[in-house]
Formats: sequence, structure tokens, C-alpha cells
Amino acid sequence: MAKTSAYTAKIPGPDGRIAYTEEENGVWRDLYARQEPGIREMAAPDYLAGFDKLALPADRVPQCAEVSEILGRHTGWKVEPVPALIGFGRFYNMLAERTFPAASFIRSRKDFDYIKEPDIFHEIFGHTPMLTDPRFADFSQAIGRAGQKLNAKDYSWLIRLYWFTIEFGLTKIDGVYKSLGSGLASSPTELPHSVHGEGVERRPFNVIDILRTPYRIDIHQPLYYVLENVDDLFAAAERDLVADIRRAQELGLFTPLYPIDESA
Repeated sequence: MAKTSAYTAKIPGPDGRIAYTEEENGVWRDLYARQEPGIREMAAPDYLAGFDKLALPADRVPQCAEVSEILGRHTGWKVEPVPALIGFGRFYNMLAERTFPAASFIRSRKDFDYIKEPDIFHEIFGHTPMLTDPRFADFSQAIGRAGQKLNAKDYSWLIRLYWFTIEFGLTKIDGVYKSLGSGLASSPTELPHSVHGEGVERRPFNVIDILRTPYRIDIHQPLYYVLENVDDLFAAAERDLVADIRRAQELGLFTPLYPIDESA
């Protein structure tokens, strides 16, 4: 996670709603219009089922309360606005409580094509569809509960499992790669890169291997892990992830597939 932000959090009013401007609603509208055709083509059915359940507004930034109402009916999750960036400790605590932290601002026009840090478009359009799915919802909570058992020095080991599944996971349907991760669903360039890109390495889903895989947040990923069966997340949620981290630490990190600086 980045340590500084160029953006300021939007503060909810007394009614819990955030007053987005016409310009901000326009950014959401244009992001939505650009990205929906891509997810319809390249996202997994599991993501699209959640996307259709949410029926997000296409012309304005959704309010966290209205998304929470739908998530609550399906999996008991809710979305809570937070500052642009929060620490790993708070992040894991919120996941453990089935609460998804959503950065409340939306990117400016100058960052329309790419923004390094998460904004409300990434959080809502990217993340919340999969939180309607009990497998992803329970797995996300399992990540949070595991994080609560760790020392701060081990946080970065666990977050790799979140990164390569919830953020940048792939699956395979009838021999065709499809995206599952929220970082893919909300990115116009990395979505096709992940499912169609040549020279991209795609490895079978393996918890220990994932925990040993470093990544960078500021590039298209050179490597993705593929869930052949999304139900495998059920099994992963039941694992002793703290013990898995200890095993991964014994084995050590894999050699990065990218330039070393700014590694996560």
C-alpha cells in the first residue's frame, strides 16, 4: 500500500451520504461506460453475477450505504468510507468484521486512465461485485482474521495472498482466461493484458507459492495465479494462514519477475 496520497478523503454528511460534485459524478459515468464492455467480455461469470446483483448506477458515484444494503442481504458485508489510505492493521481488522474499507474520493480527469492508489471507482466497481459471492466474502474475512494474528512485520507476507486473488486473480472457463480480481475489473489496460497478454506468466493457484511471490503496484503484473476452480477459495479460507506464512518465510521469496526497486 502506498504511504502518501495526492487525494483528500470525502467526508460523509450527517445522513451518512457523500455529496459528490457534477464533475465527480461525470468521472464515474465515463469510467463506467468505458469499463463495462471490457468486463462483459473478459470477466468471469462469478464477477458478472455480482455486478448484476448490485445494479450500480451508471451515471453517478454510488453511496456506500446503498451498496451495503445489497451486500448485507447476500453475504452480511458492508462498505465503509475511509481516508484515501489506511494501514494494514486497520485493513485486516475491517475485513475480519466483514467491512470493506472504501476510499471515498474519485480520481480526477488527469488520472482518468491510471491511478496508483485505490479510489471509489476501484473500490465499488472493482471489489464489491465479488463480495456478493459467499466464497470471496468468506475468503476476504479469513484474510482479515489471519492478519489480526500477525505481527506488523509479517503483514506484507499475507497481503500477497489478497493481491494475487482478490485484486489480480484469474480463472479459466472452457480454456479461456477470465478475470476475477478487482484490480483487473477496474483497469482498462490491465484487464486485457491479464487475459490476452503475450509473455505473461500464469501459474496454478497455490497458497504457499503466492505468499512467496513479490509484486509491484505500479506496473502491469508479469505474473498471475489462476483458480481453475473458484471453489478452491473455500478450502483456502479454512487453512491456517499464519502457519502458511511461516512456511513461506522458511522457503523464502521467489526471484521477482520485474526490476527490483519499489517491490512490495
